[in-house]
Amino acid sequence: MLLKIPSVLSREQVVQARDILFASDWVDGSVTTGYQSARVKNNLQLPENSQAAQVLGDLILGALANNPRFMSAALPARIYPPMFNCYQGGGNFGVHVDNAIRHVSGTPVKIRTDVSMTVFFSDPEEYEGGELVIEDTYGSHSVKLRAGDAVLYPSTSLHQVLPVTAGRRLASFFWIQSMIRSDEQRALLFDMDTSLQSLQQQLDNSAELVKLTGVYHNLIRQWAET
Repeated sequence: MLLKIPSVLSREQVVQARDILFASDWVDGSVTTGYQSARVKNNLQLPENSQAAQVLGDLILGALANNPRFMSAALPARIYPPMFNCYQGGGNFGVHVDNAIRHVSGTPVKIRTDVSMTVFFSDPEEYEGGELVIEDTYGSHSVKLRAGDAVLYPSTSLHQVLPVTAGRRLASFFWIQSMIRSDEQRALLFDMDTSLQSLQQQLDNSAELVKLTGVYHNLIRQWAET
């Protein structure tokens, strides 16, 4: 399931984050990737243990905790601390698939990457190129969203960032270990949850709606891994 989530961050939060990103020191992005990905990766990143990355990561995680659409779609068990990248001057990231397991630096924690997420900090008109292209069973999807918007998609997907030929593309990227390992099951639960929320506006807790809500939660009990 590929899902765009508008306004994960407010415009005020975006401005605050951009001020920090503009003032930060960046390093070669290849230092945080695997052997195969490093061969096709050409970008800059904030050091994972930098104060800027930690402050901005907390900003994103706080916003996501209060975003019902994200919570419904991802059903998160663990979230890898958000990382931050910069593409400019032809920078790109060729076709790759994300590592299945990510080790959280400085901790014993390992996270299975079920869902990948990108939060944009540059508006589309600020740079040329730089589309996030995601492959799934329905073909290629090109994603280029406004600052503060986000996209999530299965980490099993082949994807790439096309060369940025002008301007600068700033974004955060990270991974979620979902309580529901299967993308197909997460998609079914998301559709059911959004339908239940819509019906709630129309039926006002009817007996049938209560039963359907019970089905939703019983499916989570059956499929969840915590």
